Amino acid sequence: MAQQQQQLTKIKRTRPEPEAWSFFKRGMRLCCPECGISPVFVPVHKMKRFSDWMEPLDGCPRCGYAYNRENGYFLLSTWGFNYGIVGMLGLISIFTIGDYFNLTTAQMLMLFIPPLPVLNFMFIRHSKSLFLAMDHYFDPHITERSK
Repeated sequence: MAQQQQQLTKIKRTRPEPEAWSFFKRGMRLCCPECGISPVFVPVHKMKRFSDWMEPLDGCPRCGYAYNRENGYFLLSTWGFNYGIVGMLGLISIFTIGDYFNLTTAQMLMLFIPPLPVLNFMFIRHSKSLFLAMDHYFDPHITERSK
């Protein structure tokens, strides 16, 4: 029995585990981080409510991987990824474009503040999907990757 268990672990180890780049691509495509096929969110053409844009599905219908494990799970993705990346994009664009065109502070604020909430809304799905993929890469929450 022990020898059979050792052979099974050797077989499991020979299968290559996905690399970080694979998880990043799955996150950018809004696909399940485990199987890489099923969507994390409701497709745009099937949305019925406004909240369908921001809330992920309960889990993957193909492999059963749970997307939302607890209340507040995506809080870091919203604050760290979404607001952080959009804020940094806003600051970089303010400094580069504002310096290049010699804009006043009022002109820069009027030019760059209105698009930021729109960018936050557009990037919320990707920030949650990337967070889910990153979390799954570092802490899989699954005993075997071969399922």
